[in-house]
Amino acid sequence: MDLAMIGLGRMGANMTRRLARASVRVRAYDVSPAARAALSGIAAVSTAATLSETVSALAPPRVVWLMLPAGDATESTLTQVAALLSPGDIVVDGANAYYKDSMRRAQSLASHGLQFVDAGVSGGVWGLENGYAIMLGGAREAVDRVAPFVRVLAPSPDAGWLHCGPAGAGHFVKMIHNGIEYGMMQAYAEGLSLMAAKSEFELDLAAITEMWRHGSVVRSWLLDLTAEFLRHDSELSGIEPHVADSGEGRWTALEAVELGVPAPVMSLALMARFASQGKADYASRLLAMMRNAFGGHAVKPKR
Repeated sequence: MDLAMIGLGRMGANMTRRLARASVRVRAYDVSPAARAALSGIAAVSTAATLSETVSALAPPRVVWLMLPAGDATESTLTQVAALLSPGDIVVDGANAYYKDSMRRAQSLASHGLQFVDAGVSGGVWGLENGYAIMLGGAREAVDRVAPFVRVLAPSPDAGWLHCGPAGAGHFVKMIHNGIEYGMMQAYAEGLSLMAAKSEFELDLAAITEMWRHGSVVRSWLLDLTAEFLRHDSELSGIEPHVADSGEGRWTALEAVELGVPAPVMSLALMARFASQGKADYASRLLAMMRNAFGGHAVKPKR
């Protein structure tokens, strides 16, 4: 059992390691020599300096798994990979790609006799040890051929992965998954912020989150992680209040608009991230000046 893993960032590298632990032979490639070198010496893993060498090392029918950033990196690599493959080979895109791009790519590859599986992968830095939740889209035949690898990557062979539907369905489900993640994170953050602001109670947020982990209706793995870092640093004074947003959160909000389905929590969680990035600063300045203009309220000068 062997496959090629293209893209050896945090996710791709750890997925390669997890596959290798199960004696899956992985031909690994990344444009970065350092990323390739980080996997040297691991039994069952071999690296190559080019895409061509990586793909040619596989025996057909081949499975090539991409773990690259959404957009141009995935698009250009897919074009290169497709030119190296033969009819009957399979391409898996395991990155956070936009599901409509995945539908288009599946059609394009099919015209060359290639099969396509879109795989939404969740698990982050913990996936190596705990396994990855994997949401798959594509034809049944293609998914069945990829399933032996997925069973190794998942938390267990029979749990934590699902064939969600046709091409695009895997990335669509992962997109919604991430939108829910935004909402959950925002709710925890707001609730804990309210408690932190109630200074007269001198609430111990680390103790509260730890207590909530046991029997509470709001317990979750996300809460487990939050309780752990608050135990070490509940002030977080050394952390810049800047929260990045991925394409998944934006795509989820746009999908809600397209479908006409109300998703206020997920959408507002995305807006809160924009605000943390300074994108609300100009609006806030305008508000301050409006109050000054109509009511003579003081404007706080920037320092």
